[in-house]
Amino acid sequence: MTSRIRNMVVPLYSLNTPRLGYSIISCTIASTANRFLVGDLKPSHISLQNHLLHRSITSKISADRHNFTVAYLINSCGLSPEGAILSSKWVELQSSQGADSVLALLRKHGLSETQISKVVRSRPTILVADPEKILSPKLEFFSSVVVSREDLARILCFNPHLLLRSLENQIIPAYNFLRSHISEENVVSVLKRSSWIFRENRRKNVVPNIELLRELGMPKSCIGLLVAHNTEVLIHKHERFAAAVEEVKAMGFDVNKSTFVLALRALCGESNKSIWNRSREIYKRSWGWSDNDLVSAFRKNPQCMTMSEKKIMEVMDFFVNKMGYSSGVIATYPLVLCFSLEKRIIPRCSVVKVLLLKGLIDEDFSLCSVLLPQPHKFLERFVTRYINQLPMLWDVYHLKLDVKDV
Repeated sequence: MTSRIRNMVVPLYSLNTPRLGYSIISCTIASTANRFLVGDLKPSHISLQNHLLHRSITSKISADRHNFTVAYLINSCGLSPEGAILSSKWVELQSSQGADSVLALLRKHGLSETQISKVVRSRPTILVADPEKILSPKLEFFSSVVVSREDLARILCFNPHLLLRSLENQIIPAYNFLRSHISEENVVSVLKRSSWIFRENRRKNVVPNIELLRELGMPKSCIGLLVAHNTEVLIHKHERFAAAVEEVKAMGFDVNKSTFVLALRALCGESNKSIWNRSREIYKRSWGWSDNDLVSAFRKNPQCMTMSEKKIMEVMDFFVNKMGYSSGVIATYPLVLCFSLEKRIIPRCSVVKVLLLKGLIDEDFSLCSVLLPQPHKFLERFVTRYINQLPMLWDVYHLKLDVKDV
């Protein structure tokens, strides 16, 4: 009996499990001193030993695979050690062969090593996708719909999960839906910016939402604007979308104008509505706007209610405290709030302030006449016309010279 048990122990001990092997051998030696234990060895004892042995071997194999996966993510995909460990929770590589084929396919379609690293970090499971059956057909499809290699690389870098969506059931129907409303160029823009519509059952919310706008008489051009530049608005649940449409209508927006689309974007969805409410409080609390001022400004330029708090405060502070305009004037011309402070507002207003201080112009002009014209028109009217009298205007315009130093 002892010899038979030893024959069983030897092959178990040969499996890189010295501690477990040593334990079994020790039990066997001890059993020879007690024939009762050997003669009556219960199957449950052997079962427990085999279970412990299997768990030890399985843990070692699992650890080896995990270490291989982490090393591959670092060495072949360019992930940091921390990123590789995090990504390894979502994918386990059996070998490098399949993953190498995936990386080669991505390189073939124009992705740089940096872009591939971003794709893998965002969607580690792409490494175990079948290159020929899963990935290649989608890459070929996107390449065929007037998407340049550079555009495709940027799209996949930003939305790598597109490669894991169903081509027949999601990607192609969504693409055809978009093309029925916007140009190929704008479809590419949608892909670059967002792929939500490719993840959404388009008939669930998008189609009913568009149908509602059609029933209200919104022209195709405005619907196209919404689809091309505010796709995420259309994906809201139909009940919430319809409520936002009613709110926009109640504020007096014309469904035939693009401002209706911009207002809808500002009010549709909890996040957007939260920003709108925050902006309202800033204008009222910090700058004294009335409810009528708010509604009037919003109707003229919906974007004035979607800017960051920092942008609102900085622009309003410049106009009111540095240029001396009343807060109510800004509410009358809310478009001026949306211009770049550094690139447009400060350079132009600084030039005008110098001209006012030097008495070369009077105050009989609107803020819009300063900020709305194209750059060459502004320069003709406010800079080149007076450059002989004030050569420093160029330096003021390019912010090389402060107004107080003129």
